[in-house]
Amino acid sequence: MSQTSILRSIVRPLHQGVLLAVLGGLAGCDYVGLQPVSKLEARKEAEGKAIGGACRQAGRALEDCYTFNPNMPKAAIFLGWREMNDYMMQNNLTVIRPEVAPVLPNGRARLDAPAPAAAPAANKLPAKAAAL
Repeated sequence: MSQTSILRSIVRPLHQGVLLAVLGGLAGCDYVGLQPVSKLEARKEAEGKAIGGACRQAGRALEDCYTFNPNMPKAAIFLGWREMNDYMMQNNLTVIRPEVAPVLPNGRARLDAPAPAAAPAANKLPAKAAAL
């Protein structure tokens, strides 16, 4: 036997083993898209409901939720927003204002968004000392 044939007899099963291991790993992966369509739709609806609920709890308008999440189903966002609204009304909960300014999907900050509150400076001088 020549060296080339010995090398082929070793490398070919090795390649096949690696290929089988990779395919086996991908078969259990949810992100490859090997799930049934109904499961993917159920997941997207659950995520939309969670986003809608979070938007309502943060005091954001429903239209803002739609703008910030263009790839989520609007019906699911509305359902989550409405469920959270009902829950907040029943339990007299107040809105939890986010500390981070909202950002649109393409990375631009909203013009009408309130600026985040600045932390007080530790070495700030009193008004009289600043005037001198």
